[in-house]
Amino acid sequence: MEKSTNRTLNELLVNLFHNVMDIEAEAVITEEFKDITNNDMHIIEAIGNDEPRSMSMIAKSLNITVGTLTTNMNSLEEKKYILRERSKADKRVVLVSLTEKGRKAFFHHRDFHRRMIHSIVKDLEEDEMKVLIRCLQNLTKFFDEQNDKK
Repeated sequence: MEKSTNRTLNELLVNLFHNVMDIEAEAVITEEFKDITNNDMHIIEAIGNDEPRSMSMIAKSLNITVGTLTTNMNSLEEKKYILRERSKADKRVVLVSLTEKGRKAFFHHRDFHRRMIHSIVKDLEEDEMKVLIRCLQNLTKFFDEQNDKK
């Protein structure tokens, strides 16, 4: 690959990462959700809108420790975004679910991501979509390998 192509790809990726974080924070943390952070939104996303999830499952999906997650959960529970309950099957397990307020935040965040994805793929042909997916899978694999080195 040409040096200018590498440079262009690097610039695009660097700008993309910065923009995703900045724009997402501006788009997602609205007046209604000003009491939480973008990081909190990602925790809400990891909890999901389905069945309650254990703290360990949520921490694993976010690639953080349960201890780190607990600090954030205390804040989210205090602000009425989540509900924590002990599992009836295993009292050692804490299950987390979203409250109505948490579900509103979840759908608000999901809608932002849907709009973002739509803007990416709206003009792509099927073969271009396959290439994009393969590129993003390669990037994900690279990040996974970097995480494994920690």
